Amino acid sequence: MTPVRFLAFVAATAVALAAAACGSADDGGDAEERGPIVVAADLELSGADAAAGRAFQRALELRVDQLNGSGLTGGRPVRLVVKDNRSDAAESLRNIQDFTGDRAVSAIIMGSCGQCAVNAAKTLNAKAIPAISLAAAGSVASPVAERRFMFKLGPNANDNAAALAAELHRTPGLRKLGLLYTRDGYGTEGLEALDRELGKVGLTLGAKVAVPPTDDNLDGPIEELTEATPDGIIVWTGAEQAARASAAIADVEYRGRLFFDATAAGDLFLGSGDGRTPDGSTMVFTQTMVMDDVIATTPAKAARKQWFRDYTARWGSYYGIASFAADALQLVTDAAVRVDADAATPDRSAIRDQLEMSQMDGLSGPIRLTPDNHSGLMRQSLTMLVARGGRWRLAG
Repeated sequence: MTPVRFLAFVAATAVALAAAACGSADDGGDAEERGPIVVAADLELSGADAAAGRAFQRALELRVDQLNGSGLTGGRPVRLVVKDNRSDAAESLRNIQDFTGDRAVSAIIMGSCGQCAVNAAKTLNAKAIPAISLAAAGSVASPVAERRFMFKLGPNANDNAAALAAELHRTPGLRKLGLLYTRDGYGTEGLEALDRELGKVGLTLGAKVAVPPTDDNLDGPIEELTEATPDGIIVWTGAEQAARASAAIADVEYRGRLFFDATAAGDLFLGSGDGRTPDGSTMVFTQTMVMDDVIATTPAKAARKQWFRDYTARWGSYYGIASFAADALQLVTDAAVRVDADAATPDRSAIRDQLEMSQMDGLSGPIRLTPDNHSGLMRQSLTMLVARGGRWRLAG
């Protein structure tokens, strides 16, 4: 190369590098202009379901901080906007209407109120904004044709019943079983699923007592159940009622076995509040409640242990369902990053489409959403826990 040509090459290269640098700066400016990924949350921060709502809020706040420090959000910060629905379906619907009217909101996370999510489905479809509910009832996300923009992350009645039936079948000495369940959508699903799954292993339910999900005094229902002298009692209620049921069962000095559905997962340590859960009681749930017993043999398990440590370090203890909220936020953020839309007017329909194809090994366990199934928590996420020494431990 002649000196003249060499100088020309150097000049051209300098121009190209300068243009590339300008392009990179422009790209960074565009990314900054796109603004934050805004996620709204409709939670039960007061009222009957406040314990769950506060756990969800804490999990979301912690996960926002983690995501914003991760460098995995495309240079866009995640911003959380929270409203209290006061454990009231009408108030929840007003919150949803407010959120859908804000074009900066990419998606909504809803709390443990199943009726709230069912009521919101038509609004979400009409406004074309995706939401992930943390409620347990299957009707939240099904039928999919009527829940196109609604997804669900949390316990599933069929999966929980199958896991409990298998455990009951392995437990010697169980002939008569009693059931305490909530008089709501998830309770009805649980009754039907248990009848079906127990029938497969040759077991049946004897006494069945339904209670309103807001009932504080369970002395009467528990007395009715124990008078039937069952060998085991299944408690299919939320965490607060499960604690009260356990206390009422202790008061009548029932000597049989206790089994809990996944919705009973609340405080890490037993005996807080009204709960007096005897050793040997069994609950179906994810491993997040027993992270001290889990060996980090995979990156996913290591991440779950770190999540458990981070949550307890910030908030002093752990609440079972917290990981569902963190995983919901992760799903929404990942979908928004893949779409990479202008945050001022996010492409909500494209985010919905991305959610519908999502799968990850989350903090709660394996999660998968499909066009035919909008309930993401997979059965493989569940395990059996046993009460020992005042807290839950990994069974076996």
